[in-house]
Amino acid sequence: MTDDPLALDRQVCFALAATSRSVIGLYRPVLEPLGLTHPQYLVMLALWERSPRTARDIADALYLEPPTLSPLLKRLEAIGYLTRERNPENERELQVELTERGRALRRQAEEVPGRIVERLGVPLAMLEETRDRLTDLLAATRRIDGDPRGDDAAA
Repeated sequence: MTDDPLALDRQVCFALAATSRSVIGLYRPVLEPLGLTHPQYLVMLALWERSPRTARDIADALYLEPPTLSPLLKRLEAIGYLTRERNPENERELQVELTERGRALRRQAEEVPGRIVERLGVPLAMLEETRDRLTDLLAATRRIDGDPRGDDAAA
């Protein structure tokens, strides 16, 4: 490592971006049999935690803007994993709920984390520590942005 503060290997942003692309790339062949892309998998993870939930709640949980989430929900609905319905009491609110097929997919998806750990070939404890440090970093960025989730994410 060089002393140059602008050297690529000293940049947190580069290390995060390159690692993110590489790790997410490992998911592609694991998720393919499930018929999911990585972003769709994240939506399904949110719904497997709790369904039904609003589209806004899912967007907030995944740190996505609603226009980014909308095509993901439409595609997941088209393949039969979820339904989307306007709340009759508040037309601006979109309710998202897993279908039976979407709930059943969870059983197959339970193999995904283990397969990713296996593909990475690093100790689970290291991955858990890395996840925890990244979660701390995410919380720090949220505090800077004034997002109240910044305090919750670290808890």
